[in-house]
Amino acid sequence: MALEDQLPALVGVVVGAVGSYVAAHFTERSRWRRARAERWDEKRFHTYMTYANTLKAQLRVAQRIGAARGFQNVADPLEPDEGLALLADAESRRASEWEAVLLVGDAETIGAARAWHEAVWNLELYARGMREDPAGWSRAYGQISQARDAFYACARRDLGITGPPPPSGRWPRPWQQPDLS
Repeated sequence: MALEDQLPALVGVVVGAVGSYVAAHFTERSRWRRARAERWDEKRFHTYMTYANTLKAQLRVAQRIGAARGFQNVADPLEPDEGLALLADAESRRASEWEAVLLVGDAETIGAARAWHEAVWNLELYARGMREDPAGWSRAYGQISQARDAFYACARRDLGITGPPPPSGRWPRPWQQPDLS
């Protein structure tokens, strides 16, 4: 059998092998990209969740110190002498978690997270005794609620979570309003 008789079959084998290699390459590349995206989505979710929980714990300490200073709508007062050390520890944990948010978050979510922790810092000024206005305490609380809602909206968008955001946690809640009847 002459080479020219076998050439079409040989070309078919080469084309088939190249086509198979290219298809396998693109399939594996697509699978790798999908797996990488899933890993980063999981990492972002964990980072956002941990940051939110850490900031909420810091806020809770500030609230309790504020209750001891006489600010309203907070239970479980915590004396400032004991609470300020806890507040400093909570801030250290928050600052550590913040670095992870900076690494994996998108720009909007980072901005929303920053606005939320700055709103908590504002409330801490009352807990630390640097501000004493009860109306300012209530406004600071409202700012925290708005900043938290914005953070969750941005984080959900970044994570690709569809559907409406959760109901607002606006402060104070309707059941906390004084009965004016």
